[in-house]
Amino acid sequence: MGLFRFDTPQRVARIGSLECGGQPGERPPVLMANMFQTGHKIVESRKPPRWDKAKALDEIKLVEAMSHETGVPAIIGIVAPTPDEIQAYCEWFLSVNDTLVFQIDTWTEEARRAGARFVKAAGVQDRFNYNSITAWDPDIPDQVAELRECGIRSVILQPFDTDDKRATGRVKSLRRILAQIEGGQFDSILVDTTTMNLPTQGFCYLANRLVKEEFGLPVGNAPANGSYMWKSVIEKWGRPAFQGMDAAMHGIAAVLWNDWIAYGPITGTRRVFTAVAAAVAMVTVMAWDEGLELPEAPDHPLNKHFPKEVEFMRGLRQARSDRLMERQQTVGDKRRAKRDTDLMPDSAAAIEPDPLT
Repeated sequence: MGLFRFDTPQRVARIGSLECGGQPGERPPVLMANMFQTGHKIVESRKPPRWDKAKALDEIKLVEAMSHETGVPAIIGIVAPTPDEIQAYCEWFLSVNDTLVFQIDTWTEEARRAGARFVKAAGVQDRFNYNSITAWDPDIPDQVAELRECGIRSVILQPFDTDDKRATGRVKSLRRILAQIEGGQFDSILVDTTTMNLPTQGFCYLANRLVKEEFGLPVGNAPANGSYMWKSVIEKWGRPAFQGMDAAMHGIAAVLWNDWIAYGPITGTRRVFTAVAAAVAMVTVMAWDEGLELPEAPDHPLNKHFPKEVEFMRGLRQARSDRLMERQQTVGDKRRAKRDTDLMPDSAAAIEPDPLT
């Protein structure tokens, strides 16, 4: 095992058309954008739900375009804290987009369950990611039973230990949650290492590594929860300073073992997709240098944007399959040489004379 290579087999979650997880650099992290959150300018009213549908559609199309152009996959997170908003926002989303995976981002367990019931009624479980089962939920087995009844196949788990707020506490909490969801029969399980603020985001990255080492599960968090809390950046140095800091936060996350990243407001789409695509190219090279293979997918950010550099690296080191073939040939040559040696007599005296000579 190296810094960017795990001996533990890494699980790959499949949600709709997306794949999430694996060894560092094997796949770009899935980026999750939020819509309809407090402060989102397209929202005109929450009761009743009313919003600028044309601008909302433009934002979704931008996510799709940036995902396609950068090679970084995407999920749309719909912030809907009430059943009325869940129905209004989600019905509209499903009417304008039939490909993107989506999730309902809300704070209370009852609202999350209501979202699962909506998904069941709409019959769109195959492109839905449940966010999330948390360490604060009072009855996880009952929640899991309802999710199973609703046919929910993909979930995020959010561990946290109030007695141990470091990375180790998140792992201890995850063990407890995993024991409680065994009856859920979920096809895809993602782990959220629970961002609390910007400085302690470091605990999340350490927890990422611990989770991948012990469980091999796809792991991620929400760096935006940290960057958007540092409000004085704009006051002191202006909006460009905030945008640079926010992009850096997400680039760092892409390097430090995030298989998925919740990047907060959808308005940050351009900078975050670009920063993550660049970071993925670098972490893929670091993982390759530790012995992992270069990705073959043409849409992987490294292959998509830096084909000349990829060819250069392929010339630096043979592919693992080539090295394996060479080792097998060497072993075969040694065996044949040994067999020939065994068939030879120990000395010329051992050779019986030909009776005809």
